[in-house]
Amino acid sequence: MIKYFVLLVFLQSCFITKSYSNSIIRRLPGYAGDLPFKLETGYVRTGKKEDIQLFYCFIESTRNPKEDPLIFHLPGGPGASGILALLYETGPLTLNADNLTLTLNPYAWTQMANMIFLDAPAGAGFSYAETIEGWTSSDTILSTLCVEFIRKFLKDHPKFLRNPLYTSGISYSGIVIPKVTLDLFQGNERGDQPAINIQGYILCSPLTNKFDDFNSRLEYAHRMALISDDINMLAKTNCDGNYVDIQSANSACRYSLQYYEECISRINLQNILLPYCDESDPMLDCEIDVAISNKWANMEVVQQALNIRQGKVGKVEMINYTMHYLQGKNDTSYYSYDIFSSFSYHKELLSKSCRALIISGDHDLTFPYIGVEKWISFLNLEVEAPWKPFYVDDEVGGYVTKYAQNNYSLAFATVKGAGHSVAYYKPKESFAFAQMWFSSYTYSSDH
Repeated sequence: MIKYFVLLVFLQSCFITKSYSNSIIRRLPGYAGDLPFKLETGYVRTGKKEDIQLFYCFIESTRNPKEDPLIFHLPGGPGASGILALLYETGPLTLNADNLTLTLNPYAWTQMANMIFLDAPAGAGFSYAETIEGWTSSDTILSTLCVEFIRKFLKDHPKFLRNPLYTSGISYSGIVIPKVTLDLFQGNERGDQPAINIQGYILCSPLTNKFDDFNSRLEYAHRMALISDDINMLAKTNCDGNYVDIQSANSACRYSLQYYEECISRINLQNILLPYCDESDPMLDCEIDVAISNKWANMEVVQQALNIRQGKVGKVEMINYTMHYLQGKNDTSYYSYDIFSSFSYHKELLSKSCRALIISGDHDLTFPYIGVEKWISFLNLEVEAPWKPFYVDDEVGGYVTKYAQNNYSLAFATVKGAGHSVAYYKPKESFAFAQMWFSSYTYSSDH
């Protein structure tokens, strides 16, 4: 009986370990055969009470995982799942809408880097909280959770401690990722353990200032001939540079902006070249990729394959719209948008040995490249290499300006023809430029 009891406890402990620890995923529904890369999924316990379980997907580089950079990627939203980026942006797989099959992405960044795709905060994707308090978050809480996640992940994966680490984000993550990056640098300076080999950050179409970036839409619309010289001049004359706070504007300004709003009212903000989709029309699905990924992620066989903890989040949504930010949106009971601008974090990072890569699509009206250019100019960096084209297959892929100051460097690239999610709209060009950017820097041997 004693032997039987010991054996039973052992078997139970094996079962618990498998259910509540990291897992190596070799097969996924929709993909024929074994995955040709190493995929790990798991949860990391975070928060002051350690009551927040953050789900992640980690994919080792298919080139040289021991030496290639490690990219920590936080999706936008806030409240988006890292699985969206894995399936439609820089990850190694693409989910096909027709039959929910998976195919390899020939422009996956995992060909040159190890990548972590995170669901954060609780309520994003498969991440969840064990207390009522844990479900409530904010920009500052989210940044703290990300720093804690990175440290705990690397403590659990010590072989990647020496790899150059880059934080990464898209869209709304431009508010959070600069703070995460700065906190990691400052943590090293304090002697926090483990020491993190943080090298810099990568931002795609970032939101940086919750006034300036929305305000830049009018100037962008003028440059792209969406509004005329007359409409542009009328707004400039009457609105005193404020094209956002329409309710508090004077009557002449409101009158001017009516023309502007009419001209862009049926323009696709994500990519001005694509057809407009009326979200108020119940017959249309304006976010087909999100809908398809929701369907895939809610399949029982998929969740079993990913080793998802059942019964923790109910029906999973790839974008949690209770958190998702809209222009002028007030705090909710779930999320506080308590960082208005991340510019101060960019400014503080100038004193660090840090590399920054900022990428914008030149057909993105969500957060136009004009707003990005504006805050970069306020950094007062020296221009190391002026605006010039970069090439992909002997064609202009986009344009890049390089800046430098002491041990800080920043490359700002616009990708020709790309919309808001650059890697989605122009995967070859974004991959090629990122590859050039990574290969342009040699890491010292003491890291």
